[in-house]
Amino acid sequence: MIYYVYILRCGDGSFYTGWTNDLKKRLTAHQEGRGAKYTRGRGPLQLVYTEEFDNKSEAIKREYHIKKMSRKEKETLIDS
Repeated sequence: MIYYVYILRCGDGSFYTGWTNDLKKRLTAHQEGRGAKYTRGRGPLQLVYTEEFDNKSEAIKREYHIKKMSRKEKETLIDS
């Protein structure tokens, strides 16, 4: 199974970082307001970054690391 870490750009310009094992299903949930509480009402949402991992543990660790980054660091990561 493949796990994904992703970053969404919200309509208000903020970023949301999450992880999933079904990216398409998770993005649909976010778009329909069934995703994270943070993204509800912040649309439109745009997927701007993804990484793939072979195991859940690594994906969760990477998500945590990205969430601790500054906005500038996240923008650099997205642009790379």
